[in-house]
Amino acid sequence: MSSTRIAVYAGSFDPIHNGHLDIVERCRKVFDETIVAVLSNRDKEPSFSARERVAMIAGELTGYEDCRVESFTGLLVDYMSSVGARTIVRGLRAVSDFEYEFQMALMNRRLNPSVETVFMMPREDYIYLSSRLVKEVFVLGGNLTGLVPDKVLEWLSSIKDERFSD
Repeated sequence: MSSTRIAVYAGSFDPIHNGHLDIVERCRKVFDETIVAVLSNRDKEPSFSARERVAMIAGELTGYEDCRVESFTGLLVDYMSSVGARTIVRGLRAVSDFEYEFQMALMNRRLNPSVETVFMMPREDYIYLSSRLVKEVFVLGGNLTGLVPDKVLEWLSSIKDERFSD
């Protein structure tokens, strides 16, 4: 067994925002390596493809030798086994997130008892932020400055007409 502490921070990240990046920064203080694992789920219709989301995130993590970005399909615990990780990191924003995240943590533990889930909260500035909310505010013309990286605003602007029209 590897003594390297590898965390997997998994999600859809559609798109990544500063709350997500804050969690990555917190992970870097606790773990030797952080893998941002982008879920590729055929049943959902994300605004960005898994390949686009991986590229978007990788661009934000340039220079972070202890982080990498990959996409995966299937069960998270199976993906974790394939990369030698034992810790899932999940961000918690509000009490409303807890029930769902708690259920997922217990199911993951049942599927693989060697996997632990660690919950982290983002900085207070981002506690309310979600990818869904970012897209909604963007489509309605709201100001996202300070909530998403500048490059993410560029990504959103580049697809606005083709993917966010009625």
